[in-house]
Amino acid sequence: MSWVNESVPQEFILLGFSDRPWLELPLFVVFLVSYILTILGNVTIILVSHLDSKLHTPMYFFLTNLSLLDLCYTTSTVPQMLVNICSTRKVISYGGCVAQLFIFLALGSTECLLLAVMSFDRFVAICRPLRYSVIMHHGLCLQLAMASWVSGFSNSVLQSTWTLQMPLCGHREVDHFFCEVPALLKLSCADTTANEAELFFISVLFLLIPVTLILISYAFIAQAVLRIRSAEGRRKAFGTCGSHLIVVTLFYGTAIYMYLQPPSPSSKDRGKMVSLFYGIITPMLNPLIYTLRNKEVKGAFKRLISRAFLIKK
Repeated sequence: MSWVNESVPQEFILLGFSDRPWLELPLFVVFLVSYILTILGNVTIILVSHLDSKLHTPMYFFLTNLSLLDLCYTTSTVPQMLVNICSTRKVISYGGCVAQLFIFLALGSTECLLLAVMSFDRFVAICRPLRYSVIMHHGLCLQLAMASWVSGFSNSVLQSTWTLQMPLCGHREVDHFFCEVPALLKLSCADTTANEAELFFISVLFLLIPVTLILISYAFIAQAVLRIRSAEGRRKAFGTCGSHLIVVTLFYGTAIYMYLQPPSPSSKDRGKMVSLFYGIITPMLNPLIYTLRNKEVKGAFKRLISRAFLIKK
């Protein structure tokens, strides 16, 4: 029993950049502004996609799922990070750390699969336009979205359980801003080789395989777009797919760097910044990328604003 008490602390200390206090105010401002923009942007996409009947299509159904996911994704970490930056005791309870680890991992895994599903939707829309409504029917869209969510949460159950079973021997200083698998594995006083191998294998499944399928889809999409004779048609196709490709590059690029590179002491601080990028900055940029480059979303937003003014009058 004494070994268990030593192994599982009541709380963790999240070090972040506590050794560089001059960074705390700039980071607080960046985190707060990013979080506010994430909430506003993703809530706007969810509302516009739901309220405008012209956006009741598979593409915007998946985009709504992505926005909901990003809202929960950032909410699982950012509020605690803001509190810790303002506090002298940068702690999180053991239960809070477990919840943060599970939710962040589940939603991150789900996003990996959901972005691949969205690329499949674009592939069918551009390469099989005449059969699009037949292939991407409502039932299939629900099944693909559900499979992404269930797979992501199942992966989180496995990885969280394996990580939390490792003995900590009283170690409770997490060299990170939040509870994440690589940071928690470093606390263990046992050999983590098997856990690191398992993490690498699952990262290949959830990162490299989806991004490979996305690249294959876009190779076929590029061929199909280049065969379109209309310049306007090519511009519209590249515009729609370009938004998705930017999101894919930002998310997968940073996540692959974090989870698939060999551990190195020199890359410690770089790893923290990379995890902040895919955990905070990317969810903030997603709605901006999809709205600024998408005439349909901007048109729908203008129609809703006009309708709101007419109702007031």
